[in-house]
Amino acid sequence: MTEFVDEDLRGARFVRSTLSGAVLRGVDVDGADLDAPWLGEGTFLVNGVDVAPLVEAELDRRFPGRALRQAEDPEGLRAAWAAVERAWDGAVERAAAMPPGTVDLQVDGEWSFSQTLRHLVMATDTWLRGAVLGIERPYHPVGQPNVEYATDGHDPAVFSEASPTFERVLAVRAERQAMVRDQLASVTPEDLAGTRPNPWGPDHLETVLSCLHTILDEEWSHLRFALRDLDALAARRTDADPA
Repeated sequence: MTEFVDEDLRGARFVRSTLSGAVLRGVDVDGADLDAPWLGEGTFLVNGVDVAPLVEAELDRRFPGRALRQAEDPEGLRAAWAAVERAWDGAVERAAAMPPGTVDLQVDGEWSFSQTLRHLVMATDTWLRGAVLGIERPYHPVGQPNVEYATDGHDPAVFSEASPTFERVLAVRAERQAMVRDQLASVTPEDLAGTRPNPWGPDHLETVLSCLHTILDEEWSHLRFALRDLDALAARRTDADPA
């Protein structure tokens, strides 16, 4: 166990790091910015209070329809997908209205807006085309793989379109959204209970419902990231041109 005593960690940045079980005592966290996508799956104590449920409730309030992402039946899943599509439509409209090139700008090394949409193409291909539908080569070359894709032993060469235009990204993204919509239009409770090999660990089985939940979780998480960074880019522009 690493112990930090009387250390000055102001401005420190932790990326893809594990702080699970970390204990912080007598610390100054003013202005700290923590982004933990899986916060709702465990506990997070602040001054003895588990704030994880509070954070989840606030995110559901900020993002209408997010609370539907764990729907268990076909009708609920269709409503959940319609809600996240509407939310993304608004985000795309906002990004497109910003100065030219904004969709390709990164904030603190995070994916650009365009790269985020490309990653959602990849996520849909992984969990719908690959896992649920069993397509042997599910990936579109526009997709943006997760950072660990190559180090986990996968070949990133399948994502051969490294710099597609935003129009190209939007077209492929729309195709993938339609695929999910079409799948949900005819899915039955029996289909949802069916099992498939986990695409990252084929020895482990997932239900079709679990695969669809993963797609919805990816959609909402990356929407939050994308809007966060659009806010940051808009603030930069305001700071640069206060008039």
